[in-house]
Amino acid sequence: MQKSIFTPDNSNLIPFQGETKLVQDFFSKKPADYYFQKLQKSLDWKQEPIRMFGKMVMQPRLTALYGDAGRPYGYSGISMNPSVWTTELLEIKEKLQVFSGIVFTHVLCNYYRDGQDSMGWHRDNEAVLGKNPSIASITFGSTRLFQIRHYETKNHKIDIPLTHGSLLMMSGESQHHWEHQLPKTKKVLEPRINLTFRKLL
Repeated sequence: MQKSIFTPDNSNLIPFQGETKLVQDFFSKKPADYYFQKLQKSLDWKQEPIRMFGKMVMQPRLTALYGDAGRPYGYSGISMNPSVWTTELLEIKEKLQVFSGIVFTHVLCNYYRDGQDSMGWHRDNEAVLGKNPSIASITFGSTRLFQIRHYETKNHKIDIPLTHGSLLMMSGESQHHWEHQLPKTKKVLEPRINLTFRKLL
């Protein structure tokens, strides 16, 4: 059974200026195991360069972009053309759209090979996502610590363990006022797949 914090009064994980909510076990263990194995083998994983502090460096993770045809997506100085939706990604997207009421056009897939792969502090605030984008993040595989902090003050840091089969939704003004990261850790030796669904305008 899904453990949702969407309905209680304290459902929002951030105290102000946006919404970030978590659903544990959005996928139960059996389908989560299935999707992890299928996506790990079938997606077109690549290590791409990005621009950081004015320099092009290799991302410390593997990525793949899938989505509606003819609609590229760019971030951090790179532009990616989406591959055609796979059967498994469409199944996941349909379940997510029924749950959220949002029609997503793209999914940026991240493959963290172990705890040494990471994602630095950033906001998903590209203009093509609109004024107040909703980002839906689904985890398959090992549990990793996801961190959020207030963008302007760097205070109010929140630690959220993202577990196998969980869904994290960031919406409202979150991408204006809050940034997030997935830090390195020596404690995690197994891989994690993260699907970040988004809607391009």
